[in-house]
Amino acid sequence: MKVRFAPSPTGKIHVGNVRAALFNWLFVRKAGGTFLLRIDDTDFARSTAENEDGIRRDLSWLGLTWDEQARQSDRTAIYDAAAEKLKAAGLLYPCYETAEELERKRKIALSRGRPPVYDRAALSLTADDRAKLEAEGQRPHWRFKLSGNRVAWSDLIRGEQTVDTGSMSDPVLIRADGAYLYTLPSVVDDVDLQITHVIRGEDHVTNTGAQIEIFEALSGTRPVFGHYSLLVGADGEALSKRLGSLSIEGLRADGLDPMAVLSLLARLGTSDPVEPVADRAVLVERFDITRIGRAPARFDPEDVVRLSAQLLHARSYEAVKADLVALDADLGEPFWLAVRANLAKVADVSAWVPVVTGPLTPVITDAAVTDAAARLVPEGELTPESWSGFVAAVKDATGAKGKGLFMPLRQALTGMDHGPEMGPLFALIGAERARARLSGQTA
Repeated sequence: MKVRFAPSPTGKIHVGNVRAALFNWLFVRKAGGTFLLRIDDTDFARSTAENEDGIRRDLSWLGLTWDEQARQSDRTAIYDAAAEKLKAAGLLYPCYETAEELERKRKIALSRGRPPVYDRAALSLTADDRAKLEAEGQRPHWRFKLSGNRVAWSDLIRGEQTVDTGSMSDPVLIRADGAYLYTLPSVVDDVDLQITHVIRGEDHVTNTGAQIEIFEALSGTRPVFGHYSLLVGADGEALSKRLGSLSIEGLRADGLDPMAVLSLLARLGTSDPVEPVADRAVLVERFDITRIGRAPARFDPEDVVRLSAQLLHARSYEAVKADLVALDADLGEPFWLAVRANLAKVADVSAWVPVVTGPLTPVITDAAVTDAAARLVPEGELTPESWSGFVAAVKDATGAKGKGLFMPLRQALTGMDHGPEMGPLFALIGAERARARLSGQTA
């Protein structure tokens, strides 16, 4: 089994691209097959090495490793040979209409209540006609001659599918400037690189009918196809226009966990609940392509944030230590365990460093409570268990209780109204610093 992910390096990859990569990756990893990264860079004007590097960087961050790679710009000779084979078989024919002429034909067909299908007028041109047009400076584009039959296949996701190629225009495979459009290089690569399964969005379903005919003309075989529904926003509207703001580079820069992205995308469009998964192997084990439904999959960026926080709350000190060191926030395992449940992103840990190490200016809202508390801080080294006895002593001494007891203590010791459990923090702050803050001193 062999699948491919084939991004174009004309921009940054986004969650829609990654959903395609992830479905293919999970599918082939579960089967023990080969994952090919194919860079579709035949758009020479817009493709850049920077974007290509960015694609590899984003996939690596997500852990979607590839076994083989190919670049379409290196394979032009193979496409040329395939085009010549189709021409020799009478399946690739030259057309000389300009864009304006084609648009005029389209409007006439629509005005007469007919589908705007290309009329194959070019097939009636003689060799002399073609020579005359080329002598006048016309250069042909090349169309693949469809059979006009119904093409059927068993789709991995959508079940039995048929496309009537008689209702379609013969697809243009080569432009007048000689450049290949997407279809021919993609089919040739799938044949030459021995792709067995093509898993992609449902916007390709109609194209699949034409592509199957090209597959069979070139090789007599076809891959297995699977077409999944596209992403929509949380409001149910098409997400395509907003994908630019959902680039993987942007999610990484926001400090989100890559497993949050994968955990969400692996379950969107299925009936399975979305939950944080920390191990890609678990995603592979649980993946079942037949559970992907045909209804649009709703993507909400806030779900990535939520899953990322849940994954972070479960991360061990060893797993996060390198990040803490990079943030100059490595105060040891007790500190990490004390604050992690209150973090949305690893970078948020920096806000809790001064709470433990100082200096911090306390917030005094009830001096009667905090002054008494300063005198009641236990002597010696504090432990998380010291907190409950300390609070009980302050309650007895002041009569304060509930929020009137806990809030002044938290505000004085941490400078904040909310945060982690106070027992572990109290131990980390230490007796001397706690007394100072409860007395209103910066410490």
